[in-house]
Amino acid sequence: MSAMPHDTATPAPPTDRQGWMGLLARAPEQALAELWAATGQEPGHAWLRAPETGSVMVRGRAGGTGAPFNLGEMTVTRCALQLDSGETGHAYVQGRDREKARIAALVDALMQTAAAPTIRAQLLDPLAEAEARRRRDTAARAAATKVEFFTVARGED
Repeated sequence: MSAMPHDTATPAPPTDRQGWMGLLARAPEQALAELWAATGQEPGHAWLRAPETGSVMVRGRAGGTGAPFNLGEMTVTRCALQLDSGETGHAYVQGRDREKARIAALVDALMQTAAAPTIRAQLLDPLAEAEARRRRDTAARAAATKVEFFTVARGED
Protein backbone atom coordinates (compact mmCIF):
# COMPACT_ATOMS: atom_id res chain seq x y z
CA MET A 1 0.00 0.00 0.00
CA SER A 2 1.43 3.37 -0.97
CA ALA A 3 1.50 6.44 1.26
CA MET A 4 -1.47 8.74 1.05
CA PRO A 5 -0.69 12.11 -0.54
CA HIS A 6 -2.96 14.06 1.83
CA ASP A 7 -2.08 15.34 5.27
CA THR A 8 -3.75 12.98 7.74
CA ALA A 9 -3.47 15.28 10.76
CA THR A 10 -6.79 16.05 12.37
CA PRO A 11 -7.88 19.47 11.13
CA ALA A 12 -8.83 22.14 13.60
CA PRO A 13 -12.58 22.53 13.97
CA PRO A 14 -13.97 25.43 11.97
CA THR A 15 -13.85 28.80 13.66
CA ASP A 16 -15.94 30.73 11.16
CA ARG A 17 -19.70 30.53 10.80
CA GLN A 18 -19.59 29.00 7.33
CA GLY A 19 -17.25 26.31 8.62
CA TRP A 20 -19.32 25.23 11.63
CA MET A 21 -22.58 25.38 9.67
CA GLY A 22 -21.05 23.10 7.03
CA LEU A 23 -19.80 20.73 9.71
CA LEU A 24 -23.28 20.61 11.29
CA ALA A 25 -24.93 19.99 7.90
CA ARG A 26 -22.54 17.09 7.11
CA ALA A 27 -22.75 15.52 10.58
CA PRO A 28 -24.61 12.21 10.91
CA GLU A 29 -28.01 12.82 12.52
CA GLN A 30 -27.52 10.37 15.39
CA ALA A 31 -24.05 11.65 16.32
CA LEU A 32 -25.28 15.25 16.33
CA ALA A 33 -28.30 14.37 18.49
CA GLU A 34 -26.18 12.43 21.00
CA LEU A 35 -23.56 15.17 21.31
CA TRP A 36 -26.27 17.82 21.62
CA ALA A 37 -27.99 15.89 24.43
CA ALA A 38 -24.63 15.55 26.22
CA THR A 39 -24.14 19.35 26.25
CA GLY A 40 -27.21 19.76 28.46
CA GLN A 41 -28.11 22.93 26.54
CA GLU A 42 -31.71 23.71 25.68
CA PRO A 43 -31.98 27.49 25.48
CA GLY A 44 -35.30 29.24 25.13
CA HIS A 45 -35.99 30.38 21.61
CA ALA A 46 -38.67 31.61 19.24
CA TRP A 47 -39.07 30.37 15.69
CA LEU A 48 -38.43 32.86 12.94
CA ARG A 49 -39.03 30.04 10.45
CA ALA A 50 -40.12 26.66 11.82
CA PRO A 51 -38.40 23.64 10.23
CA GLU A 52 -39.76 23.10 6.74
CA THR A 53 -38.80 20.67 4.03
CA GLY A 54 -38.42 21.56 0.38
CA SER A 55 -36.08 21.03 -2.53
CA VAL A 56 -33.23 22.94 -4.09
CA MET A 57 -31.71 22.65 -7.54
CA VAL A 58 -28.18 21.22 -7.46
CA ARG A 59 -25.87 22.56 -10.15
CA GLY A 60 -22.71 20.97 -11.46
CA ARG A 61 -19.85 21.61 -13.87
CA ALA A 62 -18.26 19.02 -16.13
CA GLY A 63 -14.73 18.49 -14.87
CA GLY A 64 -15.27 21.22 -12.30
CA THR A 65 -14.55 23.92 -14.89
CA GLY A 66 -17.10 23.48 -17.68
CA ALA A 67 -20.35 25.31 -18.21
CA PRO A 68 -22.77 24.92 -15.29
CA PHE A 69 -25.73 22.58 -15.73
CA ASN A 70 -28.67 21.55 -13.56
CA LEU A 71 -27.85 18.17 -12.03
CA GLY A 72 -31.15 17.63 -10.26
CA GLU A 73 -33.10 18.41 -7.13
CA MET A 74 -32.13 17.62 -3.54
CA THR A 75 -34.42 17.57 -0.50
CA VAL A 76 -33.41 19.97 2.28
CA THR A 77 -34.87 21.09 5.59
CA ARG A 78 -34.33 24.63 6.76
CA CYS A 79 -35.21 26.70 9.80
CA ALA A 80 -34.34 29.92 11.60
CA LEU A 81 -34.74 30.80 15.27
CA GLN A 82 -33.90 33.51 17.73
CA LEU A 83 -32.66 32.79 21.23
CA ASP A 84 -34.32 34.58 24.12
CA SER A 85 -31.03 36.50 24.45
CA GLY A 86 -31.38 37.81 20.87
CA GLU A 87 -28.90 35.74 18.81
CA THR A 88 -30.22 34.29 15.55
CA GLY A 89 -29.45 30.80 14.29
CA HIS A 90 -30.06 29.32 10.85
CA ALA A 91 -29.77 25.82 9.42
CA TYR A 92 -30.04 24.06 6.08
CA VAL A 93 -29.59 20.28 6.20
CA GLN A 94 -29.92 17.61 3.55
CA GLY A 95 -32.98 15.43 3.86
CA ARG A 96 -36.13 15.65 5.95
CA ASP A 97 -34.72 15.63 9.48
CA ARG A 98 -36.44 18.53 11.25
CA GLU A 99 -34.74 17.72 14.58
CA LYS A 100 -31.28 17.88 12.99
CA ALA A 101 -32.18 21.28 11.50
CA ARG A 102 -33.43 22.51 14.90
CA ILE A 103 -30.25 21.40 16.67
CA ALA A 104 -28.03 22.91 13.96
CA ALA A 105 -29.85 26.26 14.23
CA LEU A 106 -29.54 26.21 18.04
CA VAL A 107 -25.82 25.47 17.80
CA ASP A 108 -25.39 28.26 15.24
CA ALA A 109 -27.09 30.72 17.60
CA LEU A 110 -25.16 29.51 20.66
CA MET A 111 -21.85 29.89 18.82
CA GLN A 112 -22.58 33.63 18.86
CA THR A 113 -22.84 33.72 22.67
CA ALA A 114 -20.53 33.23 25.64
CA ALA A 115 -21.41 29.50 25.45
CA ALA A 116 -19.35 29.17 22.24
CA PRO A 117 -16.22 27.64 23.88
CA THR A 118 -18.34 24.99 25.62
CA ILE A 119 -20.28 24.16 22.44
CA ARG A 120 -17.01 23.98 20.49
CA ALA A 121 -15.39 21.60 23.00
CA GLN A 122 -18.41 19.37 23.58
CA LEU A 123 -19.95 19.27 20.10
CA LEU A 124 -17.94 20.79 17.24
CA ASP A 125 -14.54 19.31 18.18
CA PRO A 126 -15.88 15.72 18.36
CA LEU A 127 -17.80 16.19 15.09
CA ALA A 128 -14.69 17.52 13.33
CA GLU A 129 -12.58 14.62 14.64
CA ALA A 130 -15.17 12.06 13.51
CA GLU A 131 -15.38 13.66 10.07
CA ALA A 132 -11.58 13.65 9.71
CA ARG A 133 -11.50 9.98 10.77
CA ARG A 134 -14.17 9.09 8.17
CA ARG A 135 -12.21 10.91 5.46
CA ARG A 136 -8.95 9.18 6.42
CA ASP A 137 -10.67 5.78 6.38
CA THR A 138 -12.16 6.49 2.96
CA ALA A 139 -8.78 7.67 1.61
CA ALA A 140 -7.07 4.56 3.01
CA ARG A 141 -9.63 2.25 1.37
CA ALA A 142 -9.20 4.07 -1.94
CA ALA A 143 -5.39 3.96 -1.67
CA ALA A 144 -5.55 0.21 -1.10
CA THR A 145 -7.09 -0.21 -4.56
CA LYS A 146 -4.56 1.98 -6.37
CA VAL A 147 -2.87 0.29 -9.30
CA GLU A 148 0.58 1.42 -10.45
CA PHE A 149 1.01 1.14 -14.23
CA PHE A 150 4.37 1.12 -15.91
CA THR A 151 5.66 0.58 -19.43
CA VAL A 152 7.80 -2.40 -20.25
CA ALA A 153 10.25 -2.00 -23.13
CA ARG A 154 9.67 -4.81 -25.58
CA GLY A 155 13.09 -4.64 -27.27
CA GLU A 156 11.66 -4.44 -30.80
CA ASP A 157 13.36 -1.61 -32.67
